[in-house]
Amino acid sequence: MKRRTGQRVLLTGGSGFIGRNFQENPVFGAFELLAPRHAELELADEDAVRRYLVDHRVDAVVHSAVKPGHRAAKDASQLLLANLRMFHNLARNKDRLECLVVLGSGAIYDNRFYGPKRTEDSCDDHVPTDEHGFTKYAIEKFIEGKPGIFDLRVFGIYGKYEDYQIRFISNMICKALAGLPLTMKQDRRFDYLFVDDLAPIVVRAIEEGLPWTSVNVTPDSSVLLSDIARLVLEVVGRTDLPLVIAHPGEGLEYSGDNSRLRQWMPDLKLTILRAGISQLAHWYRANWNLVDIVKLMVDP
Repeated sequence: MKRRTGQRVLLTGGSGFIGRNFQENPVFGAFELLAPRHAELELADEDAVRRYLVDHRVDAVVHSAVKPGHRAAKDASQLLLANLRMFHNLARNKDRLECLVVLGSGAIYDNRFYGPKRTEDSCDDHVPTDEHGFTKYAIEKFIEGKPGIFDLRVFGIYGKYEDYQIRFISNMICKALAGLPLTMKQDRRFDYLFVDDLAPIVVRAIEEGLPWTSVNVTPDSSVLLSDIARLVLEVVGRTDLPLVIAHPGEGLEYSGDNSRLRQWMPDLKLTILRAGISQLAHWYRANWNLVDIVKLMVDP
């Protein structure tokens, strides 16, 4: 059943890549979107979270905030503790909310055993040993069977505001625009979703909920990183630049089965990769002053 319009929705991680895109996306126009900065709401403080939800009469939460553990992170210490605490400080207030939508990750499938088109139920095949993946696994185990809490598992995602230093598609675009060789460590197959396509999926989850606890949010087919790089060169008009792959062969495929997503939203239209790359390349051209070429010298 569709929930009422005009809900007040708390978006955590509003200053991050996905959060910034959500705030600019008109599909969220039916909601009053609250996106407090860290100084306005400390998600690791349980009392602060409860006060915020009560004082602002929040109806639903989209939880996209995460403490990152990638190589460009300023502080990757206590990753598990920080991310679990943020989630549970929200989840313990579920009785005050109509729904809690968690932006999860394909990392739940354990990076030691990634494989083609993993189904949602296969997350129990292994328990991830890395902190990021284990965080996603622990959250999933908590929310199983709890009504009103949903996990949207995102695999590869790209778009404006992402960290071009470490995110593959932006890194390739920026290298091409700078006239640099496109370098990468190893080829792999990935599922890549354009960030604008995630917004209507989240809105639907807020408005109607999901028939399951978790849904893989992925495109219909995966793509080789080398094919993405070649497509970038075509789009940017720099097919003269070399593509250099450091290690031969392919790494483990990082992709998810999207049968549930297609069953739930059969009319969902996803941006084709060439169109998404074209939009992103146009954005980087218009915002080239934001790019530090020195940061492009390390492979993503």
